Amino acid sequence: MSDLFDDHFHDECGVVGVYGHPEASTITHLCLHALQHRGQESAGIVSFDGRNTVAHRAMGLVGDIFKGPVLDELKGHTAIGHVRYSTTGSSMLKNAQPFAIDYSRGALAVAHNGNLVNAGTLRYELENVGSIFQSTMDTEVIAHLIAKGEGNAEERVINALARVKGAYSLVFLTEDRIIAARDPRGWRPLILGKLDGAHVIASETCALDLIEGEYVRDIQPGEILVIDKHGLRSIFPFPKAAGAMCVFEYIYFARPDSRIFGEDCYPVRLAFGARLAQEHPVDADVVIAVPDSGSPATVGYAREAGIPMDIGLVRSHYMGRTFIEPAQTIRHFGVKLKLNPNTPVIAGKRVVLVDDSIVRGTTMRKIVTMIRKAGAKEIHVRISSPPVMWPCYYGIDTPTREELVASHQSVAETAKFIGADSLGYLSMEGLRTCLPRAADEFCYACFNGDYPDPPEEKTPVRQLHLFNATEDKGA
Repeated sequence: MSDLFDDHFHDECGVVGVYGHPEASTITHLCLHALQHRGQESAGIVSFDGRNTVAHRAMGLVGDIFKGPVLDELKGHTAIGHVRYSTTGSSMLKNAQPFAIDYSRGALAVAHNGNLVNAGTLRYELENVGSIFQSTMDTEVIAHLIAKGEGNAEERVINALARVKGAYSLVFLTEDRIIAARDPRGWRPLILGKLDGAHVIASETCALDLIEGEYVRDIQPGEILVIDKHGLRSIFPFPKAAGAMCVFEYIYFARPDSRIFGEDCYPVRLAFGARLAQEHPVDADVVIAVPDSGSPATVGYAREAGIPMDIGLVRSHYMGRTFIEPAQTIRHFGVKLKLNPNTPVIAGKRVVLVDDSIVRGTTMRKIVTMIRKAGAKEIHVRISSPPVMWPCYYGIDTPTREELVASHQSVAETAKFIGADSLGYLSMEGLRTCLPRAADEFCYACFNGDYPDPPEEKTPVRQLHLFNATEDKGA
């Protein structure tokens, strides 16, 4: 199965932690529902019932995995959860999270959003001293480093994270505490909330909205937050680093109703669209969005341009994230399984089509063809981010550089490739101007190739026989 008809970047994960609530797993389950957009391949919850950790992980969507009897087994006042879209490690059950182990100091579970750029090097070192890995996830490297460390839980986490490089927003569960951690550059979001006296950790504030919780604050870059029976304890054990928050959280990843990096996401996307209209105006009759992610920027574009916005593409919400690849003879129906043109809005019109990004360009080409066949007189594509030219190594599933259309084609060549009458991207200057925080606090590597922490050269994987097993399809 493959995600054939979606040509966007994908964030790999969403994480949740709940401490001190009698229905911790149920709250975690609801929060994962709200974070489903961050990962739709697998989901899992690990809880502590006062004596043992109990885990359930499976492939699929949150609502299909956690039904009544399953949640009934996940007892306790403490739980962590995870939704996953794979970047490091392939899509199979053994790579689902939270990752849980029993070691000499007891039980440990960890949920990770991000990607470690030195995971291969660390894994090779660990295998050389006898570590045996169960998965292909970089998250397991962290678990092994903790298990081999010394001191109490916080000291082991600190010492383990001192050795890793790259992006991480983490939630750890032990028998008596939850520990949350965010990397010193702050690549991925992580927030702290409250619900009926309980503490909640989540990737986005939309998770708190669903459970009617209270947003307290962001976990800060480089912060390790310990939550136990004594309350909250914050530690900043690492040297301060230059900020590298992922700008794509504002462009696409986060739900528009979330607060990201301490600021509301929706107004930022409106600003991207408005600036795009200023930079790339065009005489047109209607502005339409590629739903759903392109919608906020489309509102901003239409308002600034003074051109009516209408629903020109109708999205099917029932196809799911993955779809069995159709036979070659009917593959041209692919995009129409997800999107269908609304002909009365399009026919005979000069159309501005707004989306948040172009990656390979193949899906946009099919969408433009559909709109053309629906009778559009002109099609002007506008993209509310700069051209994506470089792959990401910090927790985003991206193609190779050769597959990124903007890496080897000019804007004019890309416009011709997708079949548009014109194509305009938001400029880097425009992007930076619209951000609600200092522009130098963000990572732009996917646009300019300037990697704050360059990936280390991959090292050999010695335990190949463990990774060639038949894929576990899950429950």
